[in-house]
Amino acid sequence: MTLINTLQQTMQKETIDFLYFDEPLTVAYLTGFESEPHERVVAVLVFKDKVWMIVPELEKQSAKAAADCDFILSYQDEVSPWSLLKDALQNEADTIKRVGVDEDSLVVSRYHALNDVFKEASFTNATPLIQNLRVIKQPEEISIMKEAGELADKALEIGMASLKTGIAEEEVVALIEYEIKKYGVEKMSFPTMVLFGDHAASPHGAPGSRKLQPNDWVLFDLGVVYNGYTSDMTRTVVYGKADEEKKAIYKVVKEAQEKAQSFIKPGVLAGDIDRTARRHIEEAGYGDYFTHRLGHGLGRSVHEYPNIAPGVELEIRENMCFSIEPGVYIDGYLGVRVEDCIYVTSEGARPFTHTTKELIELPVKN
Repeated sequence: MTLINTLQQTMQKETIDFLYFDEPLTVAYLTGFESEPHERVVAVLVFKDKVWMIVPELEKQSAKAAADCDFILSYQDEVSPWSLLKDALQNEADTIKRVGVDEDSLVVSRYHALNDVFKEASFTNATPLIQNLRVIKQPEEISIMKEAGELADKALEIGMASLKTGIAEEEVVALIEYEIKKYGVEKMSFPTMVLFGDHAASPHGAPGSRKLQPNDWVLFDLGVVYNGYTSDMTRTVVYGKADEEKKAIYKVVKEAQEKAQSFIKPGVLAGDIDRTARRHIEEAGYGDYFTHRLGHGLGRSVHEYPNIAPGVELEIRENMCFSIEPGVYIDGYLGVRVEDCIYVTSEGARPFTHTTKELIELPVKN
């Protein structure tokens, strides 16, 4: 059964006549057509018995070649796609009584345009429909994500090999992103993060001109896009030798990550996975320094459903994919995070990335 067929079955159950999705990653997920539409409309329209697409005329041939759909409605830049859609549906618009849209991504102007096309219809939030479809990865998706994970390991290897006294954070980022493209990587999953010393105490810090010094701790957070799917990993290493107090903090974070990862299996709750890691860090006395959720889903997007956070009662199922990334961030002193993204099997969690989580102490190079 195709993804579209599954959606159409859900539409029948939910008495939805028509679904509209224009978030680019959702369009690619449902049709196979990847694009960067910018301000133009690229959308997939799901009826109970057919699938249409709206694309700019300049994308029509690419969409035809890639997409599995029944009809492509293309438009020139000077023409309103909404007028064309209204004309194309003139014999059907009145039969469409309930329209589903992705409220998490639909911009207000497009919502008003759809309202004008379907004047007699009511609108409903279809975000859960697409989330619940995308959250369970197909075997071929997991296979690609394994390759993306291997490439993230390679990117980290490149980053660690580039470290030398006096190099700047932003230089290391540039080297990683240049070298990893030689392995067929399309782009990074997100802006690569390389942070030295106490700069890593900001969980979302931005690499800058800070220079590496002997015995600095270095946080790498990176991932790649490969064949349309993402990876994401974090390792915190030492350029030189680690002192015992910082080693002890690293051990706490590493153990929290491993405990949470070992806890995962079908049937547990997302919030309980978070709690497993958070409790370990709290018991070690660093609870106030773990300031974010434990994890997030990933697939075509590096941040997607599900949310692995306190109180989330989502039941974990096989083939869900998400990150496990506890951290301790002490302002002016140290930032440590350890992250693998995993996929869920009947026997537990399996990581996409395999770089050791034992503390790595790298030789100083001048």
